[in-house]
Amino acid sequence: MTIAQRLSPADAASAGTIVLDISGMTCAACSARLERVLSRLPGVEAVSVNLPLERADIRLAPGGPDVAALVEAVERTGFGATPRLHDAAARKAAEAEREAKRRASERWTLAELIFSAALTLPLVAPMLAAPLGLDLALGPGVQLALAAPVQIVVGARFYRGAYKALRAGSANMDVLVALGTSAAFIFSLWMIAIHGRHVQGHLYFEGAAAVITFVMLGKWLEAKAKRGTTEAVRTLMTLRPERAVVLRGGAEREVDIDEVASGDIVVVRPGTRFPVDGVVEDGASEADESLITGESLPVAKHPGDGVASGALNGAGRLMVRAVAVGEDTTLARITRLVEAAQTGKAPVQRLVDRVAAIFVPAVVAIALGALIGWLLGGATFEEALMIAVAVLVIACPCALGLATPAALVAGTGAAAKAGILVKDIEALERASAVDTVVFDKTGTLTLGRPAVTDIVAVNGDERALLAVAASLQAASEHPLGRAVVAAAEARGLTLKPASQAAAAIGRGLVGQVAGRTIAIGNRDLMAERGVDLAAVAGALEQIEDEARTAAIVAIDGQAVGVLGFADPLRPGAAEAVATLKARGATVHMLTGDHPSVAAAIAAEAGLDGFDAEVKPAGKTAALAALEKEGRHVAMVGDGINDAPALASASLGIAMGTGTDAAIAAAGVTLMRPDPRLVPAALDIARRTVAKIRQNLFWAFIYNVIGLPLAALGFLTPAVAGAAMAMSSVSVVTNSLLLKRWKSGL
Repeated sequence: MTIAQRLSPADAASAGTIVLDISGMTCAACSARLERVLSRLPGVEAVSVNLPLERADIRLAPGGPDVAALVEAVERTGFGATPRLHDAAARKAAEAEREAKRRASERWTLAELIFSAALTLPLVAPMLAAPLGLDLALGPGVQLALAAPVQIVVGARFYRGAYKALRAGSANMDVLVALGTSAAFIFSLWMIAIHGRHVQGHLYFEGAAAVITFVMLGKWLEAKAKRGTTEAVRTLMTLRPERAVVLRGGAEREVDIDEVASGDIVVVRPGTRFPVDGVVEDGASEADESLITGESLPVAKHPGDGVASGALNGAGRLMVRAVAVGEDTTLARITRLVEAAQTGKAPVQRLVDRVAAIFVPAVVAIALGALIGWLLGGATFEEALMIAVAVLVIACPCALGLATPAALVAGTGAAAKAGILVKDIEALERASAVDTVVFDKTGTLTLGRPAVTDIVAVNGDERALLAVAASLQAASEHPLGRAVVAAAEARGLTLKPASQAAAAIGRGLVGQVAGRTIAIGNRDLMAERGVDLAAVAGALEQIEDEARTAAIVAIDGQAVGVLGFADPLRPGAAEAVATLKARGATVHMLTGDHPSVAAAIAAEAGLDGFDAEVKPAGKTAALAALEKEGRHVAMVGDGINDAPALASASLGIAMGTGTDAAIAAAGVTLMRPDPRLVPAALDIARRTVAKIRQNLFWAFIYNVIGLPLAALGFLTPAVAGAAMAMSSVSVVTNSLLLKRWKSGL
């Protein structure tokens, strides 16, 4: 079964959820306003608008508004909206179109920035040259000629945005910029009208132009940075091939990917990506699954092995039977999981949204208060006006709106590249607080299948003992039999044909190899066949004392050796436990196995403790007892019997090789069965939550410090504009540092 078949269908948007792509938002006030408007519609249960992703997720009650009504409501608010397409090919094309528009908008913003900067530089040059004793003052007419194109042409976008916001009964960052720069520009015009060419020293064209230029610089840098945060989803979408080669009527035909059906035989040529999830029917190759599972090394593929859509085929030609196609593939479901995680909102962000909703009116009120206060304090109208302008342009609702989602998008994107899928923001927050990790044993800490651990031959020839045992077991489907054959194949042993093989249920296997009677089994089988165990008694006792399963090998009624079996630790399990403990976490294990088996595994892995012979219901009770002690517990499991525990723990972490139920119940899914991904998942969660807190701190500190400084007259409009622009850039750039995170595996 492929990972796509096991990722829960609940990971996709539910039937009652509509996703709209939004255009025209500029700051947190915009997203907050849109949420208010949509949430007031009858039949709308919940709304989440994500500023950096430019999308709205709307959950509807039965009989709620249709898509057309939602789009109309968005457009009345002053924004654009298009429904998110569910067909993978159409979504990929739409995303490519949106990306092309974003790049074109970015180029246009850069052109406007260069134009604005070229006209602004001569205006601010006299101010920069004055401390050097240089007089580069420009005449009023020249200043007006330079400032007017900046205010009217480049500033037009702020006027349009302000008009749409005010028409919708709200206000945003555009309102602040338009108000502040217009006040400075119009006042300067008024002074020219009154004083003519003798107005020198009473003009603020450079302040208005500098504010617009700095804000444009911030918008351009922010656009580039925001594009970086959303790279993970775009990269996943580009992995989907547009065409596939299928066998139809015995001939190979290249068809559109949407024409491939489950059950089709798909030909995957060397160097191409797998277009579907499926099972290899013929051929041998390697697959680069790094962008799907985070596995850095190519994975060998032979008949019977599963393959995932989006993985890159190596040098071999494969015939693959399609199991999942279109929106049911691994790639499509991973993309939906990542998008779902990136569109969530932390509780702290909901507080920020409420602040953003009243932010702009509050800033306008502060600016008016500063204007009136300075006038009453004896300042000239000119001085009071410039202080009010500085208050208007220092305010930064953008940084507030970007603080949480920018970090969330970057962090979950980095995690997805490492093979860690986070279901939602709540899971991320819970993961960041985990101090106790509880592992299931079988299939989680261990491989979940037996392997040969001991080969003890009475005559000392271990290879001959293993060869004869494997020859008899070659036709067996028993897990221990498969383990014996795997051990022989790993050593390159040649097997002989067996005959008359008969299973003794619950005891072992008997048959003929090269004319000799071979029996492999437990003490009961040997007693039944009258085999004397004296020659192997010491080895048998030692293997059993160490909590391993023993199988005695007898040839023609004589005990010739013992094979030991155990479910071994997964590679990296002990390293994962050591990493968790080094970071201060307590590591525990719950298992239904015998205490002696559990003790052996716990000692080998270096666990702090374990509970053995625990039933599924007992696992939930054990977790509840830990949480009553005030611990924040993460449960790691993979089986159906782990699902209740995964759901009840503070955080459920499911191994990607696990069952549907385990993955559906978990908040975090590991795309490959590597226990070292557990500390990696907790690490990226802590780092992401830390970035959110850092971003919120900087977003608030800019305003908490900047607004009073501006109101007290310590900042010019130009400096205030630069600070406002840089606040958004600093928040997004800080979030982008998460893209450098590596799992270290």
